Amino acid sequence: MALVVHPADIQDRDGAKLVMAKLRGLFPRLVLIWADGGYAGKLIEWVNTFGNWVLEIVKRSDDMTGFVILPRRWVVERTFAWLGKYRRLSKDYETLTESSETMIYIAMTNLMLHRLKPG
Repeated sequence: MALVVHPADIQDRDGAKLVMAKLRGLFPRLVLIWADGGYAGKLIEWVNTFGNWVLEIVKRSDDMTGFVILPRRWVVERTFAWLGKYRRLSKDYETLTESSETMIYIAMTNLMLHRLKPG
C-alpha cells in the first residue's frame, strides 16, 4: 500500500507518521491499522485525528511465557521474510533511502506478478 524507508535516527513512531501521510486519501475504505507495542502512546490519537483511522496495538499479554504467536504480527514477519529472499534486500546495500524503497516496490511487484501468473 505504502512504505517509507527512513534513516535510523528517526523514531519508528515518527516514521509511521510519514507512512500515514502517504496513505491519506488513497484508500477511502481503510479504517483499521495494526501495529506492535512500539507504536503505542500519542501516535494512536494522532492517527485517529489525522486520518480518521483506528490504530490497534497488537500486544503480548503479561501472563504469557515462552514463544507465543501474536495475532496479526505474523503478517509483518512473513513480509520481511519474503523481502529477505531478494538479494538486494538481504543486506543494507543501498546508500539512499529512495533506492531501498524502489527495491522493495520491485520485490513486492515481482511477488504479486508470480502469484497472478496462471498455473
